[in-house]
Amino acid sequence: MTRFSATIFALVALFFFTGSPLLQAQSAGSEFNRFHVSGPNYLFETEAGTYSLSFYSSDILEVSFYPDGISPGSYTESHAVVLEPESTPVQVNEQDDAITLNTSGLKVFYDTQRGHFSFYYKDELLLREHGGFTQNKNRYDDDHAWGEGDYEHVSADGYRVDFRISESEILMGGGARALGMNRRGHRLTLYNRAHYGYENRSELMNFTLPVVLSSKGYAIHFDNPTTGYLDLDSGNDHTLGFEAHSGRKTYQLIAGERWEDIVGNYSRLTGLQPLPPRWALGNFSSRFGYRNQQEVLDTIAKFRELNVPVDAIIIDLYWFGQEMLGTMGNLAWDEEMWPEPKKMIDQLEADGVKTVLITEPFVLTTSNRWDEAVEANALAVDSLGNPATWDFFFGNTGLIDVFRPEGKEWFWNIYRNKMDTYGVHGWWGDLGEPEVHPDWVQHHTGSAREVHNIYGHQWAKMVHEGFLNDYPDRRAFNLMRAGYSGSQRYGMIPWTGDVSRNWGGLRPQPEISIQMGLQGLAYMHSDLGGFAWPVEDAELYVRWMQYGVFQPVYRPHAQEDVPSEPVFWDDETIRLTRDAINLRYKLIPYIYTAAFQNAQSGLPFMRPLFFEEPDNYRLFHVAETYLFGDDFLVAPVLRQGEKEVTLYAPNTANWFDFNTGKKYGGGKTYQVRTVRDSIPVFVRGGAIIPKADLVQSLDDYNVNHLSLHWFYDADATEYRTTVYHDDGQTREAFERGQFEKLHLETASSYDDRFMSLMLTRETGVNFEAAFSDISLHIRGMAQPPQMILLDGNPVEFEHDPATGIIRVERFEMSGNEHEIQIQL
Repeated sequence: MTRFSATIFALVALFFFTGSPLLQAQSAGSEFNRFHVSGPNYLFETEAGTYSLSFYSSDILEVSFYPDGISPGSYTESHAVVLEPESTPVQVNEQDDAITLNTSGLKVFYDTQRGHFSFYYKDELLLREHGGFTQNKNRYDDDHAWGEGDYEHVSADGYRVDFRISESEILMGGGARALGMNRRGHRLTLYNRAHYGYENRSELMNFTLPVVLSSKGYAIHFDNPTTGYLDLDSGNDHTLGFEAHSGRKTYQLIAGERWEDIVGNYSRLTGLQPLPPRWALGNFSSRFGYRNQQEVLDTIAKFRELNVPVDAIIIDLYWFGQEMLGTMGNLAWDEEMWPEPKKMIDQLEADGVKTVLITEPFVLTTSNRWDEAVEANALAVDSLGNPATWDFFFGNTGLIDVFRPEGKEWFWNIYRNKMDTYGVHGWWGDLGEPEVHPDWVQHHTGSAREVHNIYGHQWAKMVHEGFLNDYPDRRAFNLMRAGYSGSQRYGMIPWTGDVSRNWGGLRPQPEISIQMGLQGLAYMHSDLGGFAWPVEDAELYVRWMQYGVFQPVYRPHAQEDVPSEPVFWDDETIRLTRDAINLRYKLIPYIYTAAFQNAQSGLPFMRPLFFEEPDNYRLFHVAETYLFGDDFLVAPVLRQGEKEVTLYAPNTANWFDFNTGKKYGGGKTYQVRTVRDSIPVFVRGGAIIPKADLVQSLDDYNVNHLSLHWFYDADATEYRTTVYHDDGQTREAFERGQFEKLHLETASSYDDRFMSLMLTRETGVNFEAAFSDISLHIRGMAQPPQMILLDGNPVEFEHDPATGIIRVERFEMSGNEHEIQIQL
């Protein structure tokens, strides 16, 4: 595979990087003094300070600048980076006017006369640092949202670093935003903040990550969590910039041969997401909010009565208080409304339903735990060291200091008590931006501005480490509204915030999830059906629920004015949403395998089309069609009354309608008619989609019988995939040898007279084989085959002339290898 039209980009770069007079100037005080090597660090000493470069691998480079007077290596530990550097061969070439560092991938060119770095990958110019790290005026207002006011602040530690980029490249990243896939032209505020009721555009949301990805095939991560800005060429002068209030002057440059490599390298750099419990991939019952114990039990009983699968119920803030206001921070069951919580949770668990409780980091001064939190020294403080308090929507409050050991211990003890005493299965951390966080507040490790963007990250770390220490064999479920680069390694399950319950709210959801998947947080998903405002629109609800089948987490949630649960809608809406949820459950073998892929390599569930065609410039703008896992192509219905959707079928394969089997040739654009019962979904030609038998709870899920749906394509002469399975609950099951894989491989004979399917079972050393019975459904053959052989013996098959489907029903995998041959 060629690397992203390297020749074209190199020609563009040549003009913009060498022809611009702006590059001829050398920033003041950056005169080069000397170069030397110290262990793994390559040091460039200038009049203004020292650059220290080090390689994590041939695809990942770190650059740190230490101003004069600061010793190289003295920065505090990164909150984002966890990768241990590999031993990377580096060839150093020193000349009078330049120093180059060459690896098998990344190459660094330092111009000693102009005083700047240029970065290459496989001899292709990526970008060039321009002007070095410079002191910068940082704008923010006294309402704690930078860039929204006129107040100017000059910080002695504030800085900016700029890079020159090519005219044509597309820029993505910066966290969760609704701006379109190409975010170039924006100056993005880095300050986590909720946007209640947003629709098709939102410039500032709960996850503001300092990472940028370019269509040229690189990512750059600015390793500094303080509040600031990402400037994605807002001045239209081919400049990419990062501004920070204070802190580390460090960035990492990430590259790779393919987009899968780039995203994987970034995910390894910042930490891979552990597998969640399998029940987290099932259907949730959730609303704002269930008021009492009986309402919870009645709701789940309704799911069971109507045969709508469900695996978990989330209990919002009414579990600790009967009123929305004045009780936050109680974090104890309201005994009047919840008289027997353990009995309730046990009853739910017996019915295959897990219980998740909401928590918030705010402790109101009117709550039952205020004095306890103060005495435990668990709260953030003011400049005098007293517990910091302020007013916000829910009341007068303090904030748990999750950076302080006492705060972490106090908070985690509450979590542990609820799990040990009542059997709670998972957690929802809400308002973790934090939602209101005055600049004057002081935390154990810094001011509010310094730690604001990593508050949710640190909270997730607390939960993750608590599970590791107290429940080392158990996978955690931790749903959170805000985080930072690398939060995925703490098992964070993020969502897209309080989206408006209308078509404008639905439209940007694929974009947000795709973008966050590129930035490591692959479980980003939306409140299915929308959250904000009492809009009752059955068409909207159904389309959102159908889209949800092909997003990482299936979790309807909304304000209680209009039901979020499908079981409280009209009969037709129940039918349509039940069909969607049933499909989700049947596809768990495929979805769980995608989750395993993510845990092993960082590959996201939802992938942009340019993964298939990285040289196709226009695909970098597309989010309304995407890949889900390796082999699904999804085109959700995102507009009211939409009769057709525009589908571009990538040129890497032919694509087959998942429901009808209709073939769409690759490399073409189609107008595809929509139907009420499903959204347009397509399967890669030659692919095999595994399905499980339908269950009402994933407690009953098994792979004793799998249906393999083979979308035969004469143009696809070979195909490989794997179905992953384990017990769904043990942490690091794969690493412990407690797993099983079913490898599937197809190939055609040299004369195209036979197609073969090899099934190979791989069982971990500490696991018992579970894959046993297989059914095979083949689509796409113009004529029924002459014969089908299983391990050389003829087997019976059925051919449905109406659908063209060929069925081989249920054969036993008696050994670890079996071959099916189809005589065409």
